[in-house]
Amino acid sequence: MEQQKISGLQIFYVLVGFEFGTAIILGVGAGAKQDAWLAIMISMLSSLILMGVFTQLSLFYPNDTLVSMLPKIIGKYLSYPVMIIYIFHFIYSAARACRDFGELITSTILVQTPVLVVIGSFMLLIIYCLRGGVETLGRMGEMVFPIYFISMIVIWILLLSMEDFNFKNLSPVMGNGVKPILKETFPGIINFPFGESIIIMMFFPFLKNKRIIRKVGMSVILVGGLLLTLNSIFVLSVLGPEIYGKDWFPFLTATRMVSIADFLERFDALIILMMVAGVFFKVGGWTFGAVIGISQLLKLNQTKSVVLALGTIITPLSLLIATDFGEHLEIGLDYFVPYFHVPLQIIFPILLLGIAFIRKKFNFDNSST
Repeated sequence: MEQQKISGLQIFYVLVGFEFGTAIILGVGAGAKQDAWLAIMISMLSSLILMGVFTQLSLFYPNDTLVSMLPKIIGKYLSYPVMIIYIFHFIYSAARACRDFGELITSTILVQTPVLVVIGSFMLLIIYCLRGGVETLGRMGEMVFPIYFISMIVIWILLLSMEDFNFKNLSPVMGNGVKPILKETFPGIINFPFGESIIIMMFFPFLKNKRIIRKVGMSVILVGGLLLTLNSIFVLSVLGPEIYGKDWFPFLTATRMVSIADFLERFDALIILMMVAGVFFKVGGWTFGAVIGISQLLKLNQTKSVVLALGTIITPLSLLIATDFGEHLEIGLDYFVPYFHVPLQIIFPILLLGIAFIRKKFNFDNSST
C-alpha cells in the first residue's frame, strides 16, 4: 500500500465525502437554531487556519504521515504514546461513524434487521476496498462523489419546490445574539466535521504531486463547508429551527416531506444512498488512517492483515460505545469532542507545528523539507 499514489483530485473527492459523512445527515449547529448555517460558515472560515497547520506540517515532512512524523518532531520515546493515542482516536471515530450509519438504516428502511448485521455487512465492504490499497479508495471517490453531488443538488431542488419552503425560517439573523453561534462553533462544529480533516495528513504522503498539498487541503474545507452551509439553509427553510434542533436526522425528515402532485414521493431512499456513500468515505478514511498508523508503529511491510483485524474490532466496538443512539450522541457531543477532539485536532497539531518550525529554523533535524 505504501508504494501506491493517488492524485490531488482523488484525495479531494475522498476527503470532501469524508467531511460530509454523517455531518450532512445530523443537525449540525442545531444549538444556534435559525443561525445554524452561520455557525457552520464561521467554523469553516476558522478551520482554514487549522488546515493551514495540517498542510504546513505535511510540507515540512512531505514523505511522512501524522504518525510517522511524530518521532522526528518530539523524539522517539515521547512519540510512542502519542502515536497510540492517535491510532485509538482513528479507530474509535470509525466505530462512531459506523454506529451513526447503523442507527439510521435500522430506524428507516431495515427496521427488522439487527444493527450488528447492518454494520458488519458495511464493514465487509470497507475491508474489501481497503485491502486493494489507497488507489482503490481514490478510484471509489472518483466514481461515487459526482453521483453524490448530483443527488444532493436534486434534493435541494425538490426542497425548494415545496410549499413549506420559506426563507423566513432563517430570521431573525442573530436573533439570540452571538453567544449561541460561538458556542456551536467551538468546540462543536470546528471539530466535527472540520477538525476531523486531520486525517488528510495520513493521505498526503501518497499524493503524486506534493506541491499542491495546501491547495488540496484548503479546497476540502472550502467546498465541504459551503455545501454543508447551503444544506443547512435548505433544511432550516423547510423544517424551521425548532424541528431542526430536535430531530436526529433533519435532512431525512425534510426530504420525506417532498411530494410532487401526490405521485412522486419517498425520496428519502436517495438520502439513504447518500448516507451510505458518505459514511463509506468516513469509515474508510478513519480506518485507512488507523491501518497506516499501526503499520508504521509496528514497522510492518504489508497492511492487508491489519485491515482485516481492524474490521473485526470496529464492528463490535461500534455497538459497545453506547447502549442507545441518544447516549451515543451525548457521549460524542459532551465528552468526545471537548476532551479528545480539541487536544488531538487543535492543540497538539499547533504545538507540533511550533516545534517543527523551530527544528527547521535552526536545523535541529536532518529530514528533508
